[in-house]
Amino acid sequence: MISHKDLKGVVFDIKRYAIHDGPGIRTTVFLKGCPLSCQWCHNPESILPQPEPAIRFSRCTLCGRCIEVCPENAISKNEDHVRTDFDKCIRCGKCVEVCPASAREIIGKEMSAEEVMAEVRRDILFYDESGGGVTFSGGEPLMQSEFLTAILEKCRNDNIHTAVDTTCYADESLVLEIAEKADLFLCDIKHIDPKKHLQFTGVDNKLILSNIKKLSETAEVIIRIPVIPGFNDDIDNLKATAEWICGLEKPCPVNFLPYNSGGTEKVKRLAHKMRIIVSKRPDDGQLRKSVELYENQFGLKAIIDG
Repeated sequence: MISHKDLKGVVFDIKRYAIHDGPGIRTTVFLKGCPLSCQWCHNPESILPQPEPAIRFSRCTLCGRCIEVCPENAISKNEDHVRTDFDKCIRCGKCVEVCPASAREIIGKEMSAEEVMAEVRRDILFYDESGGGVTFSGGEPLMQSEFLTAILEKCRNDNIHTAVDTTCYADESLVLEIAEKADLFLCDIKHIDPKKHLQFTGVDNKLILSNIKKLSETAEVIIRIPVIPGFNDDIDNLKATAEWICGLEKPCPVNFLPYNSGGTEKVKRLAHKMRIIVSKRPDDGQLRKSVELYENQFGLKAIIDG
């Protein structure tokens, strides 16, 4: 059995001074791997669980250095383009090291729990002053449950507030196990209709809603609704979602998250391809009306976040 000291996970980003991932000033740790493929995903680099190559084609100068160092001959060049055969690529990173324009990168790296904690502890003063802490996001952090558990335990030992930003698409037993370690859950409801949820995320929402219900009975939960115009912003879906939340034993506060278009450019750089729909940020007036609907008609605490 691997000890917590030796346990490693794959992290693709750590953002400090985050203010939209839970209360106060936070450090957000992004873990790689997700069982969903949301067509509006603003972190498509989070989907695959392993480190993956990415290329910013606009930066490439066609110098050819990457071709010279590739041990698998996975990179070739024609007159105006450098082509990478990602099936041959072994993610060694040698092309990244020699690229003078920083056009190439490997997204995701192995880190130990203690290495992550070293980053988290840098801002303990800000957590204490603002009521903040650390948030584990992704991707889906529950896909690296042992690694997540190890860091949650270290945070608890250091009296650091923890939040888990999750799709809730995981075995109920795992969700409840993590609930014993974390202080707060940020749970997405992307669409209340299971067929539309399946069509646009690759999974239906039965397990997700069941886990949110279980969590709401014992843990602190904030429900987050990513507002995607043309997908889930219609009044029927908003009302049906609010009615479901009101049916919980302890109705949860709601954060409306405006659509983020960041994924449309990111996905072009990745080795793996996925469909990303292009939408637009919802109108501020429409978002305010959604908040008023939830507060006035359903008695739910709601805010616009992000």
